Amino acid sequence: MNELIPISRTALWTGRILSGVVIIFLLLDGAIKLIPLDVVIATSKQLGIPTHLAFTLGVLTLACTLLYAIPQTSVLGAILLTGYLGGAIYVHVLAGSPLFSHTLFSIYLGLMIWGGLYLRDERLRLIFPLRRV
Repeated sequence: MNELIPISRTALWTGRILSGVVIIFLLLDGAIKLIPLDVVIATSKQLGIPTHLAFTLGVLTLACTLLYAIPQTSVLGAILLTGYLGGAIYVHVLAGSPLFSHTLFSIYLGLMIWGGLYLRDERLRLIFPLRRV
């Protein structure tokens, strides 16, 4: 009953591509926060985030994303990114951001993070099996 379920090549590559898209997006997002770009400062002000925290948020984004990108630490990275994205949802709710395009974007990203990991990691399939009725 506790056997690893083999992953098809299609599922494996779909998971890798999904995870790759998320990793590239988050690496870019984290990197632009390290540089005091006008768009980062303006967005931080709109969301009520002190501008001096942009660098710290960039480092956190990059660190969690790198953990997610490394197969041996990908689950830890996914857990940490989930918490980070939960904070992003909170900030967008407080700022009154548009629901589907801004506030729920973190949900979409989280689904991509966990979906990509689920498709490429048989250990997650063992812990969270999809059951056919």
